[in-house]
Amino acid sequence: MYIAFSALRQSTGDNNNQNCSNTLNEHEVLQRFEGYRTACEKYRDEIAAIQKYMPGWMPAFKR
Repeated sequence: MYIAFSALRQSTGDNNNQNCSNTLNEHEVLQRFEGYRTACEKYRDEIAAIQKYMPGWMPAFKR
Protein backbone atom coordinates (compact mmCIF):
# COMPACT_ATOMS: atom_id res chain seq x y z
CA MET A 1 0.00 0.00 0.00
CA TYR A 2 2.79 2.40 0.89
CA ILE A 3 4.34 2.20 -2.57
CA ALA A 4 1.02 2.95 -4.23
CA PHE A 5 0.54 6.35 -2.66
CA SER A 6 4.05 7.36 -1.57
CA ALA A 7 4.96 8.26 -5.15
CA LEU A 8 2.32 10.98 -4.98
CA ARG A 9 3.77 12.28 -1.74
CA GLN A 10 6.20 14.64 -3.47
CA SER A 11 6.15 18.14 -2.08
CA THR A 12 4.55 20.80 -4.20
CA GLY A 13 7.47 23.19 -3.71
CA ASP A 14 7.77 26.43 -1.79
CA ASN A 15 5.26 29.08 -2.79
CA ASN A 16 5.19 32.57 -1.35
CA ASN A 17 1.43 32.74 -1.76
CA GLN A 18 -0.07 30.84 1.19
CA ASN A 19 -3.49 30.43 -0.46
CA CYS A 20 -1.95 28.91 -3.56
CA SER A 21 0.18 26.63 -1.38
CA ASN A 22 -2.87 25.49 0.62
CA THR A 23 -4.81 24.78 -2.58
CA LEU A 24 -1.92 22.76 -3.98
CA ASN A 25 -1.51 20.89 -0.71
CA GLU A 26 -5.21 20.04 -0.59
CA HIS A 27 -5.04 18.86 -4.20
CA GLU A 28 -1.96 16.77 -3.41
CA VAL A 29 -3.65 15.19 -0.39
CA LEU A 30 -6.71 14.36 -2.48
CA GLN A 31 -4.52 12.75 -5.14
CA ARG A 32 -2.68 10.69 -2.53
CA PHE A 33 -5.95 9.63 -0.90
CA GLU A 34 -7.33 8.58 -4.28
CA GLY A 35 -4.18 6.50 -4.85
CA TYR A 36 -4.57 4.98 -1.39
CA ARG A 37 -8.20 4.11 -2.04
CA THR A 38 -7.34 2.58 -5.42
CA ALA A 39 -4.57 0.49 -3.86
CA CYS A 40 -6.94 -0.71 -1.12
CA GLU A 41 -9.47 -1.74 -3.75
CA LYS A 42 -6.79 -3.55 -5.77
CA TYR A 43 -5.51 -5.44 -2.72
CA ARG A 44 -8.86 -5.96 -0.99
CA ASP A 45 -8.41 -9.74 -0.92
CA GLU A 46 -5.03 -9.41 0.80
CA ILE A 47 -6.45 -6.87 3.26
CA ALA A 48 -9.35 -9.21 4.04
CA ALA A 49 -6.88 -12.05 4.70
CA ILE A 50 -4.92 -9.86 7.13
CA GLN A 51 -8.14 -8.74 8.82
CA LYS A 52 -8.99 -12.36 9.65
CA TYR A 53 -6.09 -12.25 12.13
CA MET A 54 -6.17 -8.54 12.92
CA PRO A 55 -9.81 -7.37 12.84
CA GLY A 56 -10.25 -3.78 11.73
CA TRP A 57 -6.71 -3.45 10.37
CA MET A 58 -6.25 -1.04 7.47
CA PRO A 59 -3.04 0.17 5.81
CA ALA A 60 -1.94 3.51 7.21
CA PHE A 61 -2.60 6.66 5.20
CA LYS A 62 0.10 9.24 5.81
CA ARG A 63 -1.05 12.75 5.16
